Amino acid sequence: MTDDERPSPPVTSTSIVVLTLARRIETELGAALAPLELTVSRLGLLGHIAVVPGVSFSDLARMSGTTVQSVHTAVKALAAAGLVRDSTARAGSASTIEVTPEGARLLDAAKDAVAAVDERLFGPDADPIQRQISEAVLAAFDPGRAP
Repeated sequence: MTDDERPSPPVTSTSIVVLTLARRIETELGAALAPLELTVSRLGLLGHIAVVPGVSFSDLARMSGTTVQSVHTAVKALAAAGLVRDSTARAGSASTIEVTPEGARLLDAAKDAVAAVDERLFGPDADPIQRQISEAVLAAFDPGRAP
């Protein structure tokens, strides 16, 4: 096959590029969180509970992009692991879900693991394009930060 006969490369798609990078990030985060017995989803749920005092199951479902039933199941698992508690867990009453001291300790360890992944993927020694993506994303969510 000659160069003239070769198909041209596919059109670059922002969606595909971002999705590919997101999968790489999720894989790296998953590996970093595994020793803490956390997944990216469980970390997100635990983080939401920590920063929104008295958060409801419905609010957690909206924030997580999942169903209330899935959140109930996940919170039960977090409670069984001693990471959260629901001090008003009775049928028909609003819940008050909060992070336990063990959950707070685990969140601190997870922050360190996430920071290590950020450093590896987006820090000074990372691929220059990934560093540019990082700066653009951070600037988009922090209006005071210049791109």
